[in-house]
Amino acid sequence: MSKRTVFMTLLCGTDDIPFARLLIESLREFGGAMKDSPFWLFYKEQKVQPGEVFRDLQVDTHPVSIPESIRFYPFGSKVAACAAAEELARQGQVNSLISIDTNCLILNPPVLQDLGDEFDAAFRPVHIRNVGSSLGQPLDVFWQGIYSALGVQELPLSVTSYVDRQPLRAYFNTHSFAFRPSLGLMARWIDLFQALVTDRDFQARACSDQMYQIFLFQAVLSTLIASSLKPERIRLLPPTYNYPYNLQLQIPQEIRAAAMNDLVSATFEDRPMHPDLIFDIEIREPLRSWLVERLRPN
Repeated sequence: MSKRTVFMTLLCGTDDIPFARLLIESLREFGGAMKDSPFWLFYKEQKVQPGEVFRDLQVDTHPVSIPESIRFYPFGSKVAACAAAEELARQGQVNSLISIDTNCLILNPPVLQDLGDEFDAAFRPVHIRNVGSSLGQPLDVFWQGIYSALGVQELPLSVTSYVDRQPLRAYFNTHSFAFRPSLGLMARWIDLFQALVTDRDFQARACSDQMYQIFLFQAVLSTLIASSLKPERIRLLPPTYNYPYNLQLQIPQEIRAAAMNDLVSATFEDRPMHPDLIFDIEIREPLRSWLVERLRPN
């Protein structure tokens, strides 16, 4: 491991507490050499005081201040939490800061998210195209606005979405990603995001559709990363990271995971994770018993 790797997540409310516990417990159980890494939990509701709930898991809890301009915009709290975590990390010797959502599980050591000296960020391509910009096609008004805000005309990096296999201009999944805090990328992310959210003309022209509002945060981060870092400094993670179990039945059979035990991390979103309710992927021991002990079948 590099000199220091830290994990962080955002607790949006009390309903997230059991999911956050399951996530952190999965790191402590299946994280291998990374299992004892510091874990920072940010929470946005002052009425939520999660310290006691997570004390046994050795978690540091931090309230996050969300600028009024993005407080009610989709995923504005996530952007603010990552910026706050970066600022905190820059006060120490954190080499790799790993953001991971509460609807994810760690199933094997996520060693490729330890950036070492070779990489400055680690991401997976998006799972599906959604608002992505197709490679070889003109930029739409949404992406034109983002590129203009960053002062770029084209990006040197492209990806293929995992599930629907669409070639896209750089567009990354954000369920879990790693970045080097010393570069200040998250501070730039929140500044750019706020600027575009408060740009009434851009919002009216490019974000009148809710789908574009939902994925603006992700599109801005993707463009920022791809335009700020050399392609060789961005580690594109394999499909075993951030595996979209929530989309399991949509994934082409030839690339669909056969066993959850073989994954490094997975997102489940609104799908139940109790083994008795899972029919489309194998769950072997010891993971099966571990999940049964922690989850109710309903």
